[in-house]
Amino acid sequence: MFFTGGLRSLLPLAVRSLIRFNKLNISNTSGMAKGYKQANVVILHKSLADDFEKFCHANDGPLPLLYRSKPGEWKCPSLSSNSDIRTDCLQYRIYEYGACTGTSTSLKDYFDQLKDMVTFYLGCSFSFEKAAHKVGVPLRNVEQKCNVSMYKTDMPCCRVASFCCNLVVTMRPIPEDQLEAVVEASCPLKDSHGAPVHIGNPGLLGIQNLSRPDYGDPVQPHPQDVPVFWACGVTGVEAVNNCKSPLAFTLSPGCMFITALKNEDAPVHNSKEIPTVHCISQNPLHYSIASETAVQKIRELESLIGVDPGDRGVKHLCCQDELLKTCLSLSHAQSVLITTGFPTHFNHEPPEENDGPPGAIAMAAMLQSLEKDVVIVTDQRAMGLNKKIIEDCVQQGVLKTPVPLLSYQGDAAESALMFLCENGNLERPRFDHLIAIERAGMAADGNYYNARKVNIKHLVDPIDELFLAAHNIPGVTTTGIGDGGNELGMGKVKEAIRKHIKNGDVIACDVEADFAIVAGVSNWGGYAVACALYILNTCEIHDRYLRKAIGFPRLSKKANWASALPSITKEEKLLKTLIQHGVRSGVTASLEMEVDGLPFYNIHSVIIEKLLEQIP
Repeated sequence: MFFTGGLRSLLPLAVRSLIRFNKLNISNTSGMAKGYKQANVVILHKSLADDFEKFCHANDGPLPLLYRSKPGEWKCPSLSSNSDIRTDCLQYRIYEYGACTGTSTSLKDYFDQLKDMVTFYLGCSFSFEKAAHKVGVPLRNVEQKCNVSMYKTDMPCCRVASFCCNLVVTMRPIPEDQLEAVVEASCPLKDSHGAPVHIGNPGLLGIQNLSRPDYGDPVQPHPQDVPVFWACGVTGVEAVNNCKSPLAFTLSPGCMFITALKNEDAPVHNSKEIPTVHCISQNPLHYSIASETAVQKIRELESLIGVDPGDRGVKHLCCQDELLKTCLSLSHAQSVLITTGFPTHFNHEPPEENDGPPGAIAMAAMLQSLEKDVVIVTDQRAMGLNKKIIEDCVQQGVLKTPVPLLSYQGDAAESALMFLCENGNLERPRFDHLIAIERAGMAADGNYYNARKVNIKHLVDPIDELFLAAHNIPGVTTTGIGDGGNELGMGKVKEAIRKHIKNGDVIACDVEADFAIVAGVSNWGGYAVACALYILNTCEIHDRYLRKAIGFPRLSKKANWASALPSITKEEKLLKTLIQHGVRSGVTASLEMEVDGLPFYNIHSVIIEKLLEQIP
């Protein structure tokens, strides 16, 4: 009889020998033969083998294929010497027509059937535990001497023939300050499931109760631990269950086959391969991942749009990584609401300025190309104007399809909630993210002011109410994009506005957004969002995280996304369209203003060119 500590130091051959002769009284192989790879096992009739191999390649996050045997082959020389898959695992499951009909510590009784069966050896997350330990990350399941927790999710794998199932994940509680360390340690170990597929609230995966895993044992987190989820090879068990083969075998979850292959130290990263972790929501808790290279490009975009025309004090409002967090959140969203409209020319008809709509259209075009639902909300009096603008954008090829237009009047106390959620149900929001770009924002006294302290409340519908209500709806995130401090969402930096912006004590918007993107001109903020979304979605690390390491990379759509990027030609078309419909230049976008000796209009072209230079 060996204790866990002794088993950790034994070589794989010794552990397999103890298992083969039933000399161990343990329930899982976590931590055994420390430093050596472990493998999940699926055994199927040879007639199903080709389809299952395709299923593995189509979902290589949960099912990294280490070895496929020949029919009737019990050994796997490339993984271990002197092994016998019929006896060298702690426990096997027997499946007949999709039902688990029993378990066994040996498959020798199935000698005849195994002659026509193929064994698949699949990577296991136990294999990266040494890499995590090496960088000082505690693993609670190892500390607590129990099996790792495994959960069924509501994420469907890519189907191949009769093989279909939802993703299964393992969960390890990780200290918040070591999230990046564990992600970086596991990321290069692709044959051990690689980087996590989700960090944060389990409900976003359809997991309702962490204390009741579908497989394995519940693992107790420590204070400040965050649940981190990796794709799991038990996904193969679910696929076998659903294919309803007359006879199939798998390992019991957690009872892995121990190979003779050592876990290699993590290879040296190229800079683009280094993953970084970012919190994008507290309610529910949600983190996202992107490469260091992508993050640096987006930070450069944020710096570019922070140019302060006329030295108005805008640079004092900027907060680092607001653009990054906004775009990570948008990347995960399915449905986005955009609002714009600042009636600064209150003595004219229409009173709108041309800062805002072009940036809104640029974001809508990119979000559409990423196959997200997008709507634009504006003032009731401006519905006709915005409809014409959108129609012209479609005709000119700036937008591929029309964007639905909505208005919001706020007639009753529950209006905002009913607008944002189906039947006012907080658990069924219609939108994941709300963006305001150059949208008049309500000041502390309840009025709306332009930069000259003129009250324009009579021209503004109470769309602020949507942003206020969104703060109380779990899973809904908000962003404000502005260039002067009186725009919707800029309440997040209102103290800086009062201190650094002319008339800031009166005009500062009081309504906060989760993220506040500050730009020299608000349109630039919209263009930067579109460019940052392209950068994120062409980042392999972020793409894999978005699709939970199931299915195939989406980079084949790269050309479509590129066609949605902003450009100088598109901006010129939009500005001409706005002028044709009577929209005038804004106070901060005066054609007479000069910056660094260049007419301000030319600065737009320079900024767009510099933004596009960051596109990979």
